[in-house]
Amino acid sequence: MTSKEKFIEIYKKYITRDGADKLLEYLLSTSSDFFTAPASARFHSSYEGGLVDHSINVFECLSSYLESPRMQDIFGLEYSKESIAIVSLLHDLCKINVYKKGFRNVKDERGTWQRVDTFEYDDRMPYGHGEKSVYIISGYMKLTREEAFAIRYHMGYSSTEDPRNVSAAFEMYPLAFALSTADSEATYFIETNTTK
Repeated sequence: MTSKEKFIEIYKKYITRDGADKLLEYLLSTSSDFFTAPASARFHSSYEGGLVDHSINVFECLSSYLESPRMQDIFGLEYSKESIAIVSLLHDLCKINVYKKGFRNVKDERGTWQRVDTFEYDDRMPYGHGEKSVYIISGYMKLTREEAFAIRYHMGYSSTEDPRNVSAAFEMYPLAFALSTADSEATYFIETNTTK
């Protein structure tokens, strides 16, 4: 099964609220490069299709994190599979259509310059990161307040956001903290420096 097929399977199985079908249509359309875009220009899953791989990784990390006895029994964190799928699979829609193919020159181990394919970041709708994802999703389907805050603050303290806002969001909406943790786990443990 390809990553695209796996994403669609998870999406259709769990995300059923009004407008979900239209959002998936958009993701599959020629207006979106979601299934071919990298997740980053150079750091994690920086290859064609990296964004969909990253989204699936975050879904798996978040599902595992929230299914742990500690999260359920001690902290009482229980969320529907739909909410888990929405926040994890869609948290980075802000990266649609922002990476363009480019190249840079680097020296190889012998000191010879080599051309290396890369991606360049060119955002034509600079609406922020998490907030842009919330904006895109909200054009198709309604998010709960906790889902919106989770997506908005999924970068946690690594963003340029005021740390007081991050703290407040994490305290008020535990799903925001859980998504940030899952995103970091996928990024730094599973995907760092992965290229195909």
